[in-house]
Amino acid sequence: MWYPTWVKKTSLYLHETDVLRLRRLAEAEGRSQADIVRAAIVQYEAGATSRHFALAGSWAGDGTSIADIPEAELLDGFGR
Repeated sequence: MWYPTWVKKTSLYLHETDVLRLRRLAEAEGRSQADIVRAAIVQYEAGATSRHFALAGSWAGDGTSIADIPEAELLDGFGR
């Protein structure tokens, strides 16, 4: 079978449940499974702003854990 030169063949190893989901999606939308996977990659990349935000600045400070701060001190100023 001939494929356009702008696509490259690859293989994916999926769980059986994902294979069935992909098959159902492609059939329901009248698209190829490969097209569904390509669209999913585009959507995933579009939502990938910064995946490292949780660690930004985590090394700053004196090393005190928030768990060690008394609750009254944490709540000071809330609701007043």
